[in-house]
Amino acid sequence: MHQSTWFITGTSSGFGRRLTEALLERGDRVAATLRRPDGLAELAERYGDRLWVRALDVTDPVAVRTVVDEAFADLGRIDVVVNNAGYALFGAAEELTDEQIARQIDTNLVGSIRVTRAVIPHLRAQGAGRILQLSSMGGQIAFPNLSLYHATKWGIEGFFESVIPEIAPFGIGVTLVEPGSARTEFAGSSAAQAEPMAVYDDTPVGEMRRAAAAGEFPVPGDPAKIVAAIIDSVDVEPAPRRLLLGSDAYHLVQEALTTRLAEVEATKDLALSTDVDGPADTR
Repeated sequence: MHQSTWFITGTSSGFGRRLTEALLERGDRVAATLRRPDGLAELAERYGDRLWVRALDVTDPVAVRTVVDEAFADLGRIDVVVNNAGYALFGAAEELTDEQIARQIDTNLVGSIRVTRAVIPHLRAQGAGRILQLSSMGGQIAFPNLSLYHATKWGIEGFFESVIPEIAPFGIGVTLVEPGSARTEFAGSSAAQAEPMAVYDDTPVGEMRRAAAAGEFPVPGDPAKIVAAIIDSVDVEPAPRRLLLGSDAYHLVQEALTTRLAEVEATKDLALSTDVDGPADTR
């Protein structure tokens, strides 16, 4: 097994931390970024120069460019870039503050875009590389009480749908990783909450809150198996465009796409009826 070098954002907890630990354990090098680098002190002591750590807040555009450039300069080559930094924001759209909305979009969506734009020139110069974007089953489905989180995940998927063919000629592959519910800290300590309004108590938003508080949502995903699948995906050629992970992710996304396709078919006659009469104008 050859040693690979990975660049991972958001490594303090969740999948970012678990990926870092698994990769170091198997002998790879990891450039790990997080807002408080002392959070990886134990791993740094154990693995020495195979772990490269820097402070990074992906909402800081200058810092993103600086840290990415420094990582490639210090490590020489980076095989896999993992956009993992992000968090969940819970609340009905009306309940969220402008500041909460801006921070959610700047972290989950714009932050991933910044990192991607910063690494592309380096990967292009290498003539190869893989980008793994942590999306979610929430990049193809949506629940009440999570509108802004879904906006960022649907947004980053749309971004990469365009970018994938842009960078494919340079040997750069991309995979959108779409886990379902997993037993990580994601919906706990790292999440943000809007101030609830009583008017939503007897609506689907209120139902979601009560179910979550009561622990009624199944959490089938095994983080260790998910991390192993993510790591294994980089050896698949060509890069799988999407990696659905978890039984809930498969069933919910399959149902959503089937429903959406039926809705598309229902519009067929109307859609075709709105074309110009006669041959299409190519202007």
